[in-house]
Amino acid sequence: MKKNSFAAAIIIILLVAGFLGYNSAYVVDETEQVVITQFGRVIGDTIYEPGLKFKLPFIQKALVFKKNLQHWDGDKGQIPTEDKTYLWVDTFAFWKINDPVKYFQSVGTRSAAISRLDDILDAAVRNAVTSNPLVETVRWTNRELDKIVEREDTADINTGRKKIEKSILLSAQPKLDEFGIELVEVQFKRINYVSDVRNSVYKRMIAERNQIAEKFRSEGRGKAAEIIGQKEKELEKIRSEAYEKAQALKGQADAEVTKIFAEAYGVDPQFYSFIESMDIYKEKLASGDTKFVFSTNSDFLKYLKGVDKF
Repeated sequence: MKKNSFAAAIIIILLVAGFLGYNSAYVVDETEQVVITQFGRVIGDTIYEPGLKFKLPFIQKALVFKKNLQHWDGDKGQIPTEDKTYLWVDTFAFWKINDPVKYFQSVGTRSAAISRLDDILDAAVRNAVTSNPLVETVRWTNRELDKIVEREDTADINTGRKKIEKSILLSAQPKLDEFGIELVEVQFKRINYVSDVRNSVYKRMIAERNQIAEKFRSEGRGKAAEIIGQKEKELEKIRSEAYEKAQALKGQADAEVTKIFAEAYGVDPQFYSFIESMDIYKEKLASGDTKFVFSTNSDFLKYLKGVDKF
């Protein structure tokens, strides 16, 4: 009986020890930081080192907070710029808990922290956008743009989108210090025109593209006219050179013919005169289309009436 009682006591002691050990031990992950509270008050320093840790069971509580970056996604809304152009602006940010004690005492939970970020960052974004013209909000640098068409929004920027994002962070951070939150980065996720402005912008873009296309077409027509003109010039040059060469060849041929005829005429002038007269008789008298009246003493008919003399 005594042995059973002793064994039961040992089991009870082990169970109590295990229960107390389970409630006093906790593990800190590499991405976590822990604040120990006792009766709702923070005691000791914040625990940042990962590993197995211990606390008083039941009396103390280990509150775990994330140590890595967390994401905030802002509500997109309609905001006017300094030059009264309305934009849809959507932003996001990365933040982390840099003072867990302040975070616990001021907000306590992530949902409460997000609510504070919504209030502070949305106001900072609105102030930054309304304090700058459109070109400063949408552009980062003064990189040279396509200047085929002159645009009204190609003015040089003095601030730029990156500096506006930085100004949002700097203006919001002092208000977040009291909550133990560090704002790491703020960026514009998307910037777009409101629907009414967007339609007018699309129309202007279409007009600009048409103007650019017409400019290219005009340049193409001018280039085509230049090529055609050059072609005609080269063709005229070729024709002129060919005509000059043909006339030179013709002159040489005529000279050669004249030379041959002259030589032949010099050998037997009377025979040459006879041959030429026969050709004329054949061409003029044998055609039958024309009637001629000649005197019997005409030199033209001398070879017809005086063949015996030839």
